[in-house]
Amino acid sequence: MDYLAGIDIGSTTLKAVLYNISGDLVASGSRPTERFTPYPDHPEWTVWQPEQIWEGCAAAMKDAVAQVGNPHNIKAVAVTGMGMDGVPMDEHGNWLYPFISWHDPRTETQLNWWVKNIGAEKSFSVGGGTLWRFNTALRLLWMAEHEPEILARTDKWLLIEDFLNFMLCGVRATDYTMASCTLLFDQTTRNWSDELLTQANIDRRLLCDAFPSGTPLGEVSAAASAATGLPVGTPVVLGGHDYLCGALPVGAFKPGVVLDVTGTWEIVLAAIPEPILTPDIQKLGVTVETHVARDTYAVWGGAVAADMLEWYRKEYGHEARRRADHGCGVDWDYLMAEAAASPPGAKGTMFLPHMSAAGCPVVDARSLGAFVGLSNFTESGDLLRAIIEGLDYQVLDIVSALQTGLGITPNHLVAVGGATRNSFWMQNKADVLGLPIEVPDIEEATSLGAAVLAGIGIGLYRDEQEAFEQVYRPGIIYYPNAELSPKYAEWYQIYKQLYSVLKPINHQLYDQFRV
Repeated sequence: MDYLAGIDIGSTTLKAVLYNISGDLVASGSRPTERFTPYPDHPEWTVWQPEQIWEGCAAAMKDAVAQVGNPHNIKAVAVTGMGMDGVPMDEHGNWLYPFISWHDPRTETQLNWWVKNIGAEKSFSVGGGTLWRFNTALRLLWMAEHEPEILARTDKWLLIEDFLNFMLCGVRATDYTMASCTLLFDQTTRNWSDELLTQANIDRRLLCDAFPSGTPLGEVSAAASAATGLPVGTPVVLGGHDYLCGALPVGAFKPGVVLDVTGTWEIVLAAIPEPILTPDIQKLGVTVETHVARDTYAVWGGAVAADMLEWYRKEYGHEARRRADHGCGVDWDYLMAEAAASPPGAKGTMFLPHMSAAGCPVVDARSLGAFVGLSNFTESGDLLRAIIEGLDYQVLDIVSALQTGLGITPNHLVAVGGATRNSFWMQNKADVLGLPIEVPDIEEATSLGAAVLAGIGIGLYRDEQEAFEQVYRPGIIYYPNAELSPKYAEWYQIYKQLYSVLKPINHQLYDQFRV
């Protein structure tokens, strides 16, 4: 039996998954993604260590490979995962500095420079990107100012997936979707923008050549084989950005399919035939970029999501962990039961989910999270329910922006990502949106999308449509509660006021304590 491998570099977990050609998961391995804060003078500076990323992914793959009888049945591998974060590599293949994580705020000054000297509208008109402080170009500007010797020794700046591909097969390259994360890629020509590179004074030599997702890249080396268990010579195929890979197995490369990817980030995505790079679309806070599907583009709005639930779990989930340790189930079971016990509306408690800044439809790096409506009657379950409801109001913001600006009006959403296992969250999202939410019966859609690209790259699938027809499995549908949805629509009007009311306060707090 033939297998395809997908590696997913996530902000929480490093996963390696093997699938058969029909899309059934046959083996997997995982390791935690470890964040490091190694700078005592800058405790907020956050990095990923390259050795941990490589060794964690390699160990996860070795675990997966050990579960199949003959490793030579693994016909190809592709990598997916988070974007923006990159590492400088010298000509000998040595990394010179850690990955600056997307959590890291150090590039605020570079973001301000970019806004002033290049501008959001100009950037969008070329690259279709939203200005985030963690865009790759801003890391390069920071390195040029603070670590010029390292940048001078850098042969290529490898984005995190590209780094893993290099470790697997020794080739330095990127794909269109990863290049789209940088602020430096021209969506119309699908090549690096000489204009933006010149304006930013960034050397083109630092950037890898970009190719379509699904392009065969190289073969697993002897050293990578020893680390991963993949046979020497296994084809390595270019994957792509995680949420776009997750779109392939559920058909969100076709018009009319609107995808909700819920994980550390929440992305609402639709496929479009051509890039729309107008000022009006830019003002919606959406991103327009090349899709992993050939000759297709994607438009999406996104914001940080489950990272805030992980924060609550870490800081306030001690009792749930204790109960899980001494009983059955996991801590999330107890936490979600606590949230479900709180009434809809969380007794008037609301949450502004901007703990990692504001995303679509308002991009604001200085906005902060907030609970409002607290009283003596507020309990911990109310706070947790308020977080979930706030995240779902945020999704409604994004869906409304796509509808208003682009006429994308879904009659339902297709959902993938780790959060789809949380039935309370999925039902609440359907109630808040007033739309059915379909969760296909697909395991690890993101890594499956990477595996599909691997299969396309070596010819096991003719194209995306044939792959979709083989791997798609219908699943559960969450229908909105006819009584609750009108109430949430009313409460949403209150939620929509939170950002503008709190903006001046949050900006003052940000300037005092975050800069």
